[in-house]
Amino acid sequence: ARILDRAAALVEHRSDSLAPLLAAEAGKPITQARGEVSRCVDTLRFSGAVARTLAGEVVPMDAADSGADLVGMTIREPVGVIAAITPFNFPLNLVAHKLGPAVAVGAPVVLKPAGRTPLSALALAAILREAGLPTPMLGWVLGDAVAGEPLTAHPDVAMVSFTGSSTVGWAIRRARPDIRVALELGNATPVIVHHDADLHAAARAIATSAFTHAGQSCISVQRVLVHREAHDDLLQHLIPLVDALVVGDPLDDSTDVGPVIDSASADRILEWITEATQLGARVIRGGERLPQGSAVIAPTVLDGVAPFARVMRDEVFGPVVAVSVYDRVDDAIAIANDSPLGLQAGIFTARTDMAMAWARRLDFGGVVINETPTFRADHMPYGGVRGSGDAREGPAAAALEMTYPKLVITRIPRA
Repeated sequence: ARILDRAAALVEHRSDSLAPLLAAEAGKPITQARGEVSRCVDTLRFSGAVARTLAGEVVPMDAADSGADLVGMTIREPVGVIAAITPFNFPLNLVAHKLGPAVAVGAPVVLKPAGRTPLSALALAAILREAGLPTPMLGWVLGDAVAGEPLTAHPDVAMVSFTGSSTVGWAIRRARPDIRVALELGNATPVIVHHDADLHAAARAIATSAFTHAGQSCISVQRVLVHREAHDDLLQHLIPLVDALVVGDPLDDSTDVGPVIDSASADRILEWITEATQLGARVIRGGERLPQGSAVIAPTVLDGVAPFARVMRDEVFGPVVAVSVYDRVDDAIAIANDSPLGLQAGIFTARTDMAMAWARRLDFGGVVINETPTFRADHMPYGGVRGSGDAREGPAAAALEMTYPKLVITRIPRA
């Protein structure tokens, strides 16, 4: 716990150098990079709290006649060496979500950060060592996806904790059925906007959630399912907010939207936009590469998107919002669920009672009502269902994934 507390203090003290590093290597706007550094501090502190409070439970052995005079208890033991693989989009805080809980439970880790963004991860690893983490408790492997294959296949690895694409995550699970594989994967985040919703609030949430970090978050708003009666009004609120976004240099404080991670990703995103238009969608805003750079895509709003277009089913991981109308809530829920991914979803409606009923029918790991579905507090249990994985992160939840309950029984004779 003391190591994690010291590490949190060091990250906070060095925020002025860590934030520009994030912005430079990930293309994340500097204001958002500062926010990530702040979240990393929280994640480490929450992990320190877990180190102090993680506990087992007393098992009432005398519930069975054979257990008379016996006392049972569980203690949490680390599973062993953890291979932690992290993505490029949050190269500091998502590393903290792997390393913090592992340090809390005493599990050694071999970290494999994204090949495009290793510097932020190495900075955090160095801070943990400076804070007192013994050298054998943390190592790392650098490189692209190929570098991770021997790590996940190594016989000494007891668990893989993976955050990234669904394709890679499930391939790891198939390759290692003999160990724990905790998967936190992608999403095609839907938002249902009912006709009675506060449309201005919904539009603000969509504009912020869809285009922060150029839409490169697992829970960036991607699919907007709006009641037909509210469609025109929602767009009237949304479009001016999109027009006001500043696209430019990530190191400029005024920038809202920077580049996607590379030009190949930009090419793929533009291909998906083209496919949607070929299937009948209209480009309301954006839909093009901007002169600021080969990986800079204008914030894009598509309207009238067919439900079978890729932008309505798979994770675009770019600054794209796909709008589609519905007439019945049942239809909206069916469209939202008609994706292999199920991480997080959002609902906007004035009827909280109805929203709770709809939330139960949405097949997602989390549902956020009348707030941005991109919301994540770093202590909350966070994770998906279906193609989005089956593990939960957040330090307390991850600590359970990284440990197993060992039962200890002893006899205490009655006086």
